Amino acid sequence: MLSQATRLKLQSIIRLIASGKEVSLRDRIYVHKFADTNQTVASWLNKARYSQKNKNNDHIDHLLNELSICSPDPDSTYKPDEDDLGEWFSGAPTWLGRS
Repeated sequence: MLSQATRLKLQSIIRLIASGKEVSLRDRIYVHKFADTNQTVASWLNKARYSQKNKNNDHIDHLLNELSICSPDPDSTYKPDEDDLGEWFSGAPTWLGRS
């Protein structure tokens, strides 16, 4: 359970992250410490990182973000419209290939 002061501090840092403003390393470590142990804080952080990365998102992206069903990894580099799935897995170990 987060105290009100802790929650407010976390939310202010997360708002800075979402807006793309500068956040100190100390503040990032502080947020990640709570995100590692608290699912709600982790969700806030994922939403903020997704918002930061997709500033020009449409209504569907906004809805997905608000429902926390956007990409689980906001830093994912796979782009389904541009990348070929076969090439994406080309660096996979040989044991993973078809037999």
